[in-house]
Amino acid sequence: MEFNYYAYIILPLLIFLARICDVTIGTVRIILVARGHKILAPILGFFEILIWIMAISQIMGNLDNWVSYLAYALGFATGNYIGMLVEEKIAMGIVGLRLVTNKPATQLIEALKENGYGHTHMDANGATGPVNVVFITVNRKNLNELIDLINVYNKGAFYTVEDIKLVNKGIFMQNNASTRKLFQRKGK
Repeated sequence: MEFNYYAYIILPLLIFLARICDVTIGTVRIILVARGHKILAPILGFFEILIWIMAISQIMGNLDNWVSYLAYALGFATGNYIGMLVEEKIAMGIVGLRLVTNKPATQLIEALKENGYGHTHMDANGATGPVNVVFITVNRKNLNELIDLINVYNKGAFYTVEDIKLVNKGIFMQNNASTRKLFQRKGK
């Protein structure tokens, strides 16, 4: 009996690649749905399900091929991982960072101003006494840079980061190849 290269190598490889594609697209689509992208999310959903149907039809047509089952599962797992990497790279959207520190935040606030970050700060009382609270709304692609800046002036500060679906007005830093500029986001 001759080894069937198509059934046990080529077909599982194609199923594996198809699953990577459809799960990666699905991961990005879910993020777009959560951020309210009403046109792009359904388009990605169409291609996601089309690829999935092609992959599952090959599984159903070859039920005795256990290698295809493994390829399907491995493609799913790999697609999740790649989808997260893609989402991380495109860094879409806006996030809110809320920082609470019991150290004086004066230097940090000045550094935020100098670097073009819009912010709001106030004095408050925490569980262990007086604290400074700083709210910063920033494009997600600038989040790591903002956290680095916070760590320079207030290493170990407590902060949380939350996705924001909608923003009306505000000061946002805009990245340019050679310079940074502030721009006022206009409301409707």
